[in-house]
Amino acid sequence: MAIHVLAIHRDTVGTEQAAGGSLAGAYSVGGFCWLLSAGVYIAAKWVSSEMPPWALCFWRVLIAWAILMPIVHRHFGAMVTLVRDRGLELLAIGGMGLAICQGLIFVGLEHADATTAGIIIALIPIITMVLARFILAEPMGRWQVIGSIVAFLGIVVIIVKGSPAALLRLDLDPGELWIVAGAFCFSLYTVLLRRAKFDLNRLALLVLLLGAAVLTALPFYLFELVSDERSTLNASGLIALGYVAIPGGAVMYYLFNRSIEALGAARAGVLLYIQTVFIAVLAYLFLGEQLQRYHLEGAVLIVAGLLLIILLRPATSAETTKA
Repeated sequence: MAIHVLAIHRDTVGTEQAAGGSLAGAYSVGGFCWLLSAGVYIAAKWVSSEMPPWALCFWRVLIAWAILMPIVHRHFGAMVTLVRDRGLELLAIGGMGLAICQGLIFVGLEHADATTAGIIIALIPIITMVLARFILAEPMGRWQVIGSIVAFLGIVVIIVKGSPAALLRLDLDPGELWIVAGAFCFSLYTVLLRRAKFDLNRLALLVLLLGAAVLTALPFYLFELVSDERSTLNASGLIALGYVAIPGGAVMYYLFNRSIEALGAARAGVLLYIQTVFIAVLAYLFLGEQLQRYHLEGAVLIVAGLLLIILLRPATSAETTKA
């Protein structure tokens, strides 16, 4: 879920030089990060019947935090100062975006398929743009409003599985609604993080936000320990956790941070949309999921909405689609 670092950026253009010195290398790093991120959805769905969602969320952010903490040791002084001055703000924002959001998505994956989750997550930049209009007073043109409505209709098509009668009967899949709620939480986190404008190195800030996520997820995890019979980690749970915490967690966060430095936040963020493709392919290969007609119908509406927003954005509009 590399989406959780997209909001941690400076609004500047990247140097266009990856670690290997080439633009192609920078895009490769960014694309690989989204592949690792897509794998998180597959692992969470694969183990959903055996491992409860908040246990997966808690251990993921804790392990990622522990791995990344030594890397930012040079920024410890600035990190301590920020925690002392704005600790509650860090806790609220980090808890929202890196714990509540993930937990809701993992809850949703207990009921919804990973393919559907990947398509819904593609809506995050649009939700972010709408929230930024109301919270940050960022402008929205007529086509941005129309595009947002079209994309929202795409999500409705997916949730009702292409059947308007299901909407009239309120026969909705709770898993998909949880995932929509998770997407909304991340979008709110993105906007609040923009407004906060924390003055700290990007990776060091991510480590602090991960620490806030650990504290936020802990009570949910403790509740599961006493109420959910799946709370004991078995072999499958350990494999899934190892993936989401290390390749799909710490490694992905670190590499994506590098891609932002090379490409700039805007262009690195555009790569978000290939995650949906990765999820669909991996879900087919490892989970046996099939693309349904309503998936395609909803995806077409979402893509159409995104094109209206991106291609017809007013020249004076702020960069509101960055997440």
